[in-house]
Amino acid sequence: MRVSVDPMSVAPGPSGPGPGSGGAPAVPDGRVPAPVHTPEGERAQGRAGSEVLRPHAEDAFAAELAALAAQDDRPRPARWRLSPWAVATYLLGGTLPDGTVITPKYVGPRRIVEVAVTTLATDRALLLLGVPGTAKTWVSEHLAAAVSGDSTLLVQGTAGTPEEAIRYGWNYAQLLAHGPSPDALVPGPVMRAMREGTVARVEELTRIPADVQDTLITILSEKTLPIPELGQEVLAVRGFNLIATANDRDRGVNELSSALRRRFNTVVLPLPEGAEAEVDIVSRRVEQIGRSLDLPALPDGIDEIRRVVTVFRELRSGVTADGRTKLKSPSGTLSTAEAISVVTGGLALAAHFGDGVLRAGDIAAGILGAVVRDPAADRVIWQEYLEAVVRERDGWTDFYRACREVSA
Repeated sequence: MRVSVDPMSVAPGPSGPGPGSGGAPAVPDGRVPAPVHTPEGERAQGRAGSEVLRPHAEDAFAAELAALAAQDDRPRPARWRLSPWAVATYLLGGTLPDGTVITPKYVGPRRIVEVAVTTLATDRALLLLGVPGTAKTWVSEHLAAAVSGDSTLLVQGTAGTPEEAIRYGWNYAQLLAHGPSPDALVPGPVMRAMREGTVARVEELTRIPADVQDTLITILSEKTLPIPELGQEVLAVRGFNLIATANDRDRGVNELSSALRRRFNTVVLPLPEGAEAEVDIVSRRVEQIGRSLDLPALPDGIDEIRRVVTVFRELRSGVTADGRTKLKSPSGTLSTAEAISVVTGGLALAAHFGDGVLRAGDIAAGILGAVVRDPAADRVIWQEYLEAVVRERDGWTDFYRACREVSA
C-alpha cells in the first residue's frame, strides 16, 4: 500500500553526521568542528561582500530583484517572488517607475522570454533548446532566481548522472543501522523543489542516459515522486516547476524519448540575429566577468570584440559579412559563449602582460584555439580564411600578423 504524505514530512536529511547531514556533528572533546558549507551560507557570504568569484544570480542582482518586488503590483502565481511581467522585465531589462534601471540579462526576442516565463506559470515544464553558447544555462539560472529566489536546486547532466541525482539518495550509515526511513532519505534538488514549491533546474538533459532521463516522466506528468522503499510519495506543491536545457550539436547526446519530450514546452534560443547584437552581448558579459577579476574596462577594446564576433559569425555561417566569399566552416560551434571566453582571456593577457589595452595580439591565440579543434582539417580552413579574407581586409593588418604569428 502506498501512502501519500505531506511533502514537508519527508526529512531533508539525517540529523547526525554523514552524507546529507544538515549540521556539524557534536565533538566530544570540545574541539570546534569545521564549518559546514551550505548554499544558504554561501549566498549569505556573497551578500556580505566576501570574495565570491561568481555569486548566484539571486545574490549578484539582489538589488534589482528587490526593486522589482517592491514595485510589482501585478498578480503573482503561487509562491512566485515576482509576477510574470516582472520576471520578463528582469531578464530583458528596463526602467522602473522610480527610475531604477534593470540591466538586461538576455538580449534576444522578447516573445521568447514571454513564452518561457508563461510556461513556468502553467503545469508544463520548460525545455530551453539551442546550439551551444546560446545562453541556455544563463537564462535558466535567471528564471529560477526571479521566480523562486533560489537558482541552486540544480542537477548537472553528464553521461554518469545516476537516477538518484534526480530522485533521491540514502544516507548509507543510517540505512544500514536502521533500514529505510525518512531520516535516512537524502532528497535531491528536484524533490526539494517539489516539497518547497520552487523551480528546479536540469542542465544538459540530453547528456543524461535515456533511462535516467525518463525518471522525470512521472514527476512531470503526475507531479508526484514515489518512494517505494517507504511506501510513500512526495506530492509537488503549487509553485513547483522544472527548467531543463539541452542541445543536439555536441557529442554524447542522448535523444529524449517522445514520452518525456511531450512533458515539456520547448523554447528554442537562437544565436544572435545581427553582428551588433552579438557584440553587445559579448561586451556586457566580458564587462561583468572583468569586474569580478579586476580586469581593465572594455571601451578601449570594442574594436577587437567586433573583430572576434565578425570572425566567428563568418566562419559559422560559411560566408563573409558582405556575402561575396563562400567559406568552409570548421568543426567547432564558434558560439557567443566562446567569443566571450576569447575576449576575457585576451583582456587578462592585456592586463597582466601588456599595457591594459586589448589589442589584436591578445585575442589571436584565443581565436586559434576556438577555431582549430581538429588539428588537420580545421587548420587548413583557418589558413585559407586568413589568406583569402583577413589579409585583404582594410584595417586588419595587425590582426592578420598576430594570427599568422600564433598559427606558425
